[in-house]
Amino acid sequence: MQLEYINMTAEELLQFGSDKHREYITNPPFPSGYWDHFFKPEKLKEVLAEFPELGDDKDIKFNNPNENKLATRGEYKFGPKTRNFVHFLNSQPFLDFLSNLTGIKNLIPDPTFEGGGFHQIKPGGFLKIHADFNKHRIYNLDRRLNVLIYLNEDWEESYGGHFELWDPEMKGCVTRILPLFNRMAMFSTTDFSYHGHPDVLTCPPDRSRKSLALYYYTNGRPAEEVENNKERINTKFVARDGQDSGKMKSYNKFATFVQDWAPPVMLRWWKNKKR
Repeated sequence: MQLEYINMTAEELLQFGSDKHREYITNPPFPSGYWDHFFKPEKLKEVLAEFPELGDDKDIKFNNPNENKLATRGEYKFGPKTRNFVHFLNSQPFLDFLSNLTGIKNLIPDPTFEGGGFHQIKPGGFLKIHADFNKHRIYNLDRRLNVLIYLNEDWEESYGGHFELWDPEMKGCVTRILPLFNRMAMFSTTDFSYHGHPDVLTCPPDRSRKSLALYYYTNGRPAEEVENNKERINTKFVARDGQDSGKMKSYNKFATFVQDWAPPVMLRWWKNKKR
């Protein structure tokens, strides 16, 4: 079966995943990888043409010491080309490819795109180093895999926006990935897979860093992937020694206190304040 969005048959896609499995699981600092020109460029250009204007009340807006970025909420702002594309990314052939590649079986897509969908960071924006939430807020499934597809044409190194993967002890960045058009990056998510775009974006004022994010889940996971066996529906941000502000550290101490001790009413207020 020839697949619409890539220059491979379903069988070739599955074999590609199997061929790259060892490379993926051994890539430092944790299982990860990225590939260029993975999708047909004309198909991805159609998705880029539908990238919505973000920033109204229907969108998610983060502006705090940890992050300054915008994101869609669900798929309601997806155009028809984007909707068809993400449905392919949630289809059986693509899920089977991801399982062959990562070794994670029985992956489940997220029809609500919780935390995923279109992401945009404008000049001056950033996303500090963090480990993602490990439980889906609605379905209580275990988050296992992130797939990021970059949509930035003619992106220059000087613009920044590198996606960084840090070692589990937060001693330094191990891998830096420039967010080039038609570059797909992915990694297995645990409580120790620290990543982000921590430095302020320096692209021209008429540009922004655009991406499409999809997250995949399983029902259950290895216990060693979760710190202290603690379920989290919130992102855990960590400051880089000597590089991030004391304001960020103070903000996160207060956030931890609120999440651990606050009554539900205050917790809802805090989550709204972060957005």
